Amino acid sequence: MKLSLTRKPLLVGILALSCSYVGAQTLTTDMIKALTSAKQGSIVLLPDFLSEKIPYIGYQQIVMPGPQHVISDDPEYIRVPEGIALQERVAPGAVRLYVYNVNGVVEPAKMPRKISAVIQNTGATPMQLRMLRYSSQPPSANYYLVGKNGLADYFASKPDTKVLTIKPGERVAIDPKLEQNVVTYDQLTHGFYEFTIDQPGLISVVQTDPATSGPAAVARLKDVLPSKSKSGAGRGVFGVSNYRIITNDIYDTKDGVKELVMADGVKDPWVLGSEGSSSAVAKLSGNYGVMYNIEMKWKSTDGKGLALVTWNARGGGQWCDAMANSMVVSEGKFKQGIIQLPADKLTTGKAPEAILVQIFKPAANGEEQTIKMTWSPPGASCLPTPLVFIPIDL
Repeated sequence: MKLSLTRKPLLVGILALSCSYVGAQTLTTDMIKALTSAKQGSIVLLPDFLSEKIPYIGYQQIVMPGPQHVISDDPEYIRVPEGIALQERVAPGAVRLYVYNVNGVVEPAKMPRKISAVIQNTGATPMQLRMLRYSSQPPSANYYLVGKNGLADYFASKPDTKVLTIKPGERVAIDPKLEQNVVTYDQLTHGFYEFTIDQPGLISVVQTDPATSGPAAVARLKDVLPSKSKSGAGRGVFGVSNYRIITNDIYDTKDGVKELVMADGVKDPWVLGSEGSSSAVAKLSGNYGVMYNIEMKWKSTDGKGLALVTWNARGGGQWCDAMANSMVVSEGKFKQGIIQLPADKLTTGKAPEAILVQIFKPAANGEEQTIKMTWSPPGASCLPTPLVFIPIDL
């Protein structure tokens, strides 16, 4: 996850979006045909149509109950052979942990490493840990692939029936796969988990040599690596893990093209938290790992259907040349479920490329309908990634 002029950015410059759409508002016959004939998740070319000045769909953003949100992405690149990149205390209850760290060791030489997540039971009685959602990706230098598959696997995962018991004072690896992975230089370790604990705990993300267990490395290290601040989205425990997004008004297809914009740092500010090693206020630039549960009411008084697309609004340049995401969308022309964006290739580039997410049919009598989506900011891609709603003839 990157914020500015770094090799694999997530956000490059925040521009205020105007509420007047000065781009082309009318789809050509070829573009309509391309949308209506496209497969779900495929790239569709919309020349001279996509713009950062598409009118907003206003919404209310409600913080919903959710797990403690712990993220390890600062320092994103761990430059020392052994060190703790994150260490945070968590209370009994639900925890969402997002590990996004890279083997960045070049001194004394590039070397294979292990990056593992460890939890210690700091309570007085045995801890019961039960995994609710689990996503663990093989280490890779293809950050787009890892971020895209990581979200898709998280959405698809189910609660585990097994319970891990951890003795008071004991340290264990949260994810056995991370314990086994060998991470070479510039490879990303990506783990995305949600679990419950019934005792207080201490979570650490550590880089060490492949032969040393994560718990053993944490036990012999005393200090947490300093923050790099400019090389990652942030680290700490954050106060928001789930948003409910409710549109202010019923969107009518007769009102033309409109978009939902989230995780832009302006309309949707970055969530705040605390950073345990310094007691400083932490900012999660990008809101990574936060789940946006969206409910959009719409109707069609002109008989048009509604195409939902997304695109790489920061497309182009050295840092934002591609975008890849995964989300959950309700039923329309295609079945409800998880869709990788794009589905027919790894990434999308810049405009005129758009990704078809879903097509919604108008009600026969023009009655109100509700579109439901679960969206989260895509790791390794520039933000924002708008959701654009386009009235079309079906």
